[in-house]
Amino acid sequence: MLTRRQNLLETIHGGSPDRYVNQFEAFKMVQGSPMNKLNPRLKKGDMLVRNAWGVYRSFPENVPGAFPVHDQEHIVIKDVANWRDYVTPPPLNFSAEDWAPFEKAAAEVDTNEYFRTCMVAPGIFEQCHYLMEMQNTLLNFYVEPEAMHEVIEMITDWELEWAKQLCEHVHPEAILHHDDWGSRTSSFLSPEMFREFFLEPYKKVYGYYHDHGVQLIIHHSDSYGANLIPSMIEMGIDIWQGCMRANNIPKMIADYGGQISFMCGIDNQDIDDPDWNEERVKFVVKQAIEEGSRHYFIPCMAGGGPGATFPGLYQAVSAEIDRINSTL
Repeated sequence: MLTRRQNLLETIHGGSPDRYVNQFEAFKMVQGSPMNKLNPRLKKGDMLVRNAWGVYRSFPENVPGAFPVHDQEHIVIKDVANWRDYVTPPPLNFSAEDWAPFEKAAAEVDTNEYFRTCMVAPGIFEQCHYLMEMQNTLLNFYVEPEAMHEVIEMITDWELEWAKQLCEHVHPEAILHHDDWGSRTSSFLSPEMFREFFLEPYKKVYGYYHDHGVQLIIHHSDSYGANLIPSMIEMGIDIWQGCMRANNIPKMIADYGGQISFMCGIDNQDIDDPDWNEERVKFVVKQAIEEGSRHYFIPCMAGGGPGATFPGLYQAVSAEIDRINSTL
């Protein structure tokens, strides 16, 4: 029997997997980093907590995660043409003592079984709208493109410095990078505009990771984004995690399998609610596997990590995938 790690590699490389990869089972997360001191992790019920970028976030009950607060008082960059007046990237001058517990946790990962994995969030696009608010951000691509390129360059430079520190101290083998690029039905930007603003920045960031020991880039975007796949491939994404069923999963696998893999098939909107039950779990898992493939496909909920909004659901989905694997 292949290890979790081996089975994932066989799956995404078109080899001989002996079962379906079960959601995030092949990735062992190194939880946290010294950034925790600057960006406190919110728990449900926390409201208006300021992070190191000056963004205020709140985490109401019964939502998947914390979200930025964007009333006029709390928007960070109020005029993108003068963005330097509003924001300064957080310093990354952490000590050896700061990194020590995370280096220890990383060293304890069984890399025969798992990929040592770090999560990076928010990504470059999300950091833009965290700082400016979504509608302002989308308008600014049209009315202030030069300033938007400058803001993106500033965020990219910060991400590159953070990537350098992660690679030096934690030595990740996989990066789970969050950046939602669309709604359920459309990408936020046209493919042409997306390439204009984000292709080269992401080639720099993902290229750095690949050049410094990271084998797998898993990009989370629980959205529509099939029209962006050529750019994803050029950026160096190995696995698109969270791609919703509206993307036409069978067609994506047929068109792009071998260049990129897809970790998806179970849209949280369809099942992650207080009324979920075993019958619905069996239905959505069966549907995902029937639409997927033994190669270039990993059945998974669309959420950006091993969990769900409502207790027990993620575990029930994993148990059903295990049950199906036992019948192969």
